[in-house]
Amino acid sequence: MLDQLFNIVKQFGQDSVVNNPEVPNEYNKEVMADATGTITSGFQNIIAGGGLQNILDLFKGGGNSGGNSGIGGLLKNPIVTMMIGYFISKLVSKYKMSPSAASNVANKLIPNSITNLIQQTNDPNNENVTMDRLVNSLVGKGEQAEQSTGNGGSPLQDILDQFTGGGNDGSAGGSGFNIQDLIGSFTKKAQNNLQGKQKDGGDGLMDMIKGFFSN
Repeated sequence: MLDQLFNIVKQFGQDSVVNNPEVPNEYNKEVMADATGTITSGFQNIIAGGGLQNILDLFKGGGNSGGNSGIGGLLKNPIVTMMIGYFISKLVSKYKMSPSAASNVANKLIPNSITNLIQQTNDPNNENVTMDRLVNSLVGKGEQAEQSTGNGGSPLQDILDQFTGGGNDGSAGGSGFNIQDLIGSFTKKAQNNLQGKQKDGGDGLMDMIKGFFSN
């Protein structure tokens, strides 16, 4: 699932990074890897903090609590503004970019990438990008878990579809899944995944991202 996000960042990074003279060419791949890492680690930490509901709300309304999609809505969403702020700081500290140049890159690359991810997730004809696949990949369940959700239904996608349709009664489309139970389960999985990475003393996700861009 994360390979779709990698491709999205590469797509929008062509204009905001590769063709941007304010980003030194030798840093193009690393900047896009860091953008991908900012989005994934941001979502991971939110899930680990019990904020899966906030992510569902983001994907439901495109970043706007009023339900309006688009970049304008995303720029008002605290999840997205947090990621943008973090990415700006990284561009300034790691790549010595000016604050204005870093802000220009971050305010284009992060919301554009998230908008496209939301659009793909909400596309009923795109079976490769669903909330279940996304969240399972973020909490470290991997491809095996993504495939298993297809056998037992897609509870998170059902919830998202229900939200989009304007209904929310605390269950996922009558499939027997309770939202709070799901949030608790994924919160615990994300916490365990983050603790495992800390024990290993590294970030395997970031290594995978950099490896992807080197191909």
